[in-house]
Amino acid sequence: MTEPVYQPQYRQIEQALRERISTLRPGERLPSDAELCAEFGVSRMTARNAMHRLAEDGLIAREPGRGSFVAEPPAHRRANRLMTFTQEMLRAGRVPTSRVLTRVIRPSTAAEAAGLGIPARQPVVHLRRLRQADGEPIALESTVLIGACASAVMTADLAGGSLHETLGRAGIVLRRGTGTITAAAATAADARLLGIRTGDPLLVERRVILDGHGRRVESTESRYPAERYGLVVQFEVEEPDLEARDDRAAAGADRAASEAAR
Repeated sequence: MTEPVYQPQYRQIEQALRERISTLRPGERLPSDAELCAEFGVSRMTARNAMHRLAEDGLIAREPGRGSFVAEPPAHRRANRLMTFTQEMLRAGRVPTSRVLTRVIRPSTAAEAAGLGIPARQPVVHLRRLRQADGEPIALESTVLIGACASAVMTADLAGGSLHETLGRAGIVLRRGTGTITAAAATAADARLLGIRTGDPLLVERRVILDGHGRRVESTESRYPAERYGLVVQFEVEEPDLEARDDRAAAGADRAASEAAR
């Protein structure tokens, strides 16, 4: 049996508050840092760390001099942070469910093994689910997990529960990952399961997720109907290199003058 993984206190507070927020309405007041210190027996810095993470995810709004309040649910998830589908839908005030289409242990393909950094043909768990919110299909999700996840995943309730929470309870805590976002046209199989037309636009997100030791644990492709799902992208504007532009302009003028003098 895998021993439970230690979680920092601020993460424990964060998870407790996430569950609390899912039952509250936008605008409802949350405990102050001092109240959290008293409730959980932690320092003010620990309480602030927990609240800061919730604010980063857009779950709460912190107003100086007034306190912290449940935020209005955003229309879309931020592309630079991944939360579970269950958390995301609960945050939006919707009821998440999943229809498990495939759940098997099988040998990995060469591409799957390369993506997860394991030997080819090593056993993996293949999980395919139709993710729904209030009964409406939101995503068709295909996940491949390393064999170490099998004992937890094969017996878990994934129709109403979260895969990542299941893994966390088994001691496999996912920390970071990389992903790509592309567009595709819905296949006939996509259309049948998602309730759309063949050829309709899809948002396709592919990601590989690592645990705290840097081990690649999960490779997932999520296919979303474009009209039902979106991602918010935050970015910084890179300043133009005016000096380089001026140098190029000067060089061009010199070449023009030289050619005119010939």
